[in-house]
Amino acid sequence: MKNLMIASLMLVTTVAFADGHTSSEKDVLKALSAYFDARNDQDWSEAVKYESNSGTYNTNSDGSFHKPLIKQTAESWAASNQGGSLNVYYPEAFQISDDVVFVRFYYEGMTEVDGETSPYRTRVTMNWVKENGKWVSKTQHYSPAAYGGVHVSQASDFEDE
Repeated sequence: MKNLMIASLMLVTTVAFADGHTSSEKDVLKALSAYFDARNDQDWSEAVKYESNSGTYNTNSDGSFHKPLIKQTAESWAASNQGGSLNVYYPEAFQISDDVVFVRFYYEGMTEVDGETSPYRTRVTMNWVKENGKWVSKTQHYSPAAYGGVHVSQASDFEDE
């Protein structure tokens, strides 16, 4: 009977933690949602609050080279002329260390750049780091997903920095 109780307790404990969501993972998923809500709303002042103060390392889904470290501002986001309605699907978060959470998801919808609307579907991986007690994005990697190219060029793709 004692072994049955111990086995039952182990099973309950395993089930309780089977979702793998630490409090940090849950906090990052909330921040991820708020970040992409701000981007959809084109609330660039809010969006930059979810990016590292020291800058982010990004790779776009258009096949261009990795981008250099960038410190986005509300003004630089607004100047990118990005818009549309894009949604995060199937986000997963995995805590790598006390201050790093890896996130992956699909990002899909309609994108608008310089007034031109196009369907967009990509896979995204991000690393979120804890800065001053707050979770922020440090890296973003977008790679095309399914049905052909998702390339939507931006002026910054052709600028030398």
